[in-house]
Amino acid sequence: MIDSLHHRIGLLALIAGTAAGGLALNAQAATQMDFSNEYNASSIHAEGDAWFIQRVEELTDDELEITLHTGASLGFRSADHFYAVADNAVQIADTLSGTLGGIDPIFLLSSLPFLADDVESAKTLYEIARPEYEKVFSENNQVLLYASPWPASGIWSKDPVTDMEGLQDLKIRTYDRNGTEILRNAGAAPVKLSWADVVPQLATGGIEAVLTSAESGANGSFWEHLNDFSAIKYAIPLNMVHMNRDAFESLDASEQDAIMQAARETDEHNWEVVKERVAQNYETLESHDIAIHDPIPDAFRAGLEDAATPVVDNWLDNIGERGERILEDFDNAQAPQ
Repeated sequence: MIDSLHHRIGLLALIAGTAAGGLALNAQAATQMDFSNEYNASSIHAEGDAWFIQRVEELTDDELEITLHTGASLGFRSADHFYAVADNAVQIADTLSGTLGGIDPIFLLSSLPFLADDVESAKTLYEIARPEYEKVFSENNQVLLYASPWPASGIWSKDPVTDMEGLQDLKIRTYDRNGTEILRNAGAAPVKLSWADVVPQLATGGIEAVLTSAESGANGSFWEHLNDFSAIKYAIPLNMVHMNRDAFESLDASEQDAIMQAARETDEHNWEVVKERVAQNYETLESHDIAIHDPIPDAFRAGLEDAATPVVDNWLDNIGERGERILEDFDNAQAPQ
């Protein structure tokens, strides 16, 4: 009886010790998170995300392991990301801002036509509006980490599009409501498509032109389907990188600090990289015999701006006072000092 009791006590001690050891091992295991991006691994956004992940791992001594999933390999596209992150189906995502325009019109700001068509002005606009972006994410259980700017959007096409006549009835892919409205106003036949659907639609003839950057076209090997790129410099749209708040708050204070420090550094890194990217993209396009129209004719630019005016007015009607305040602050920041 006594031996049996001693045996049971010893067994309980062994189980307790094993459990404690298991807890210690678990405590030492790195926290793992998933990061979704629908663009190619070689895209400016995926490379920026990989840079962020490397900084997080450096700052946490590899205690945080973040796995980047590119090419929509998790099954999520930009339009899915907002609620997927809110529900913690994926912890972090890199999302084309304009796809979130139905959630809040603030996400259409960066693609307002001909508002900010160079990197410096686009960065200024982002910095002015960032508190509004943060507020929407915060209200939906998320944390805004950083922005990923695109090079300026242009028109990829089979035949040259250098005047308003070239747009008439053109089946052209757009990426958000702003682009769809302006190109419809200009006489085109726009089709709003997620990035993952663009190349298949080009291959099958569902579309014959694409509103996107030289960067995207290079990553999508558009020279297999199209011949021309017109640098209309319509906008410098943003991707937003956002994180589930519960996942963020589950980290200890030092890990949270590391995430936010890496995010700040990545923000600055991305805005510098995008300045260099257009020249690199043009070299790639020229090597594949893509005709580049940069600058576009003044008359074409004027026609596009006329088509864009109702789009900006409609956005202001939808967003109200906060939009007016952002644009006023942006105009003041752009004014000569």
